[in-house]
Amino acid sequence: MADDPGESALDEKTRAARGIAGLADLAGTIRRAAATRMTGVAGMVVAAALGVALALAALPLGLPAWLGCAVLGEVCEGGEEPPALPRLTRLTPAQVALSGGYVALGDSYSSGEGVYVAGGAPLNGGADRCHRAEGSYVPLVAGAHRFGGGTGFWACSGATTRQILRGQYGQRPQISRVDATTSLVTVSVGGNDAGFVPVLTACIAKLPWSSACVDQEAEVTRRLERLRPSLREVLREIRSRAPRARVIVLGYPRPFPAGPSGSVSNLSAADQRWINAMTRRLNDVVATVAGEFERQIVAFGAPGSVEYVDAHEAFDGHEVGSPRPYVNGLMVDLGEFTVEPRSFHPTADGYRRFAELVNRQIAAGPGRPMNDFRLTTAAVSRSRAPLPGAGPLR
Repeated sequence: MADDPGESALDEKTRAARGIAGLADLAGTIRRAAATRMTGVAGMVVAAALGVALALAALPLGLPAWLGCAVLGEVCEGGEEPPALPRLTRLTPAQVALSGGYVALGDSYSSGEGVYVAGGAPLNGGADRCHRAEGSYVPLVAGAHRFGGGTGFWACSGATTRQILRGQYGQRPQISRVDATTSLVTVSVGGNDAGFVPVLTACIAKLPWSSACVDQEAEVTRRLERLRPSLREVLREIRSRAPRARVIVLGYPRPFPAGPSGSVSNLSAADQRWINAMTRRLNDVVATVAGEFERQIVAFGAPGSVEYVDAHEAFDGHEVGSPRPYVNGLMVDLGEFTVEPRSFHPTADGYRRFAELVNRQIAAGPGRPMNDFRLTTAAVSRSRAPLPGAGPLR
């Protein structure tokens, strides 16, 4: 025999009433404090307060109309519909990223060293040694999206984790550019901490038959171990300043072919394989630290994210020595007899490839639902408008 519809409805009301008993008391207190009958905007304010409370209590929104009238009975008169309770809408990864400002931090791989024209003024002013260039992936990413809070390009050539936090060349620390309005941060850092510039210099300057290149492994290993805590400090500071932001941490591309067949710039095939392996180890450290932060965010259901983008194979087929390289080989200023800073940094094609990786990550997200929401209030009748100020929760 079918259940009595009246009894089912009664059971539904009973269960719901028990679940929100405390919230109903709260609404009653708000009504009594108003001292007058609430209509129009005042009633919707109470509805909004109740809706937020329900959301934070993990109770379902969009409750039956009778419940809105039961809790906010003074608002419902003459058959008038109850005020609509606000709804929390989960944002997509792209919505989170574009909701505020984009801040680009990092070292020469982000600043655009590989395409910087010597003597040119760096973007955003500041230190003439930062070598921020229009051809970097940062302006390309900024031009592909509409960020609600604009773009801040502060990556600086030669930056270490410490310099991102403490400052470089007498300039403000890069980290100071990140704040609560930041919704997307990109950062590449770690290569200078690992000493890759002096490592490459030693490899190139060695005697052709010596093992001076690979003999640096012990020192590189020590530097990579020191990188772990300092990189944690950088990500911790970014998260504390912009707790709702998506943080995209970029790895470094493999500079030489996976299977080199000959010498390049006094680097034997064995030297090239070793440098590739050290780049992989650097990327593994960066990926591990970024992954630790992301797991903590997931565990606590916190907003934002920390996402690692593995760029190790990004230049596959376009390494140093290939017909169309995405990374510069050794470049020497013959007039000054010095190695140009652009050496072993991305070319214009390389930075375009980096922009592709970042744009793809902005759209894809961390591979899980974001814990960022927008509070919205629907109009309950033609005579009522949505509550003003509804927007992303801060």
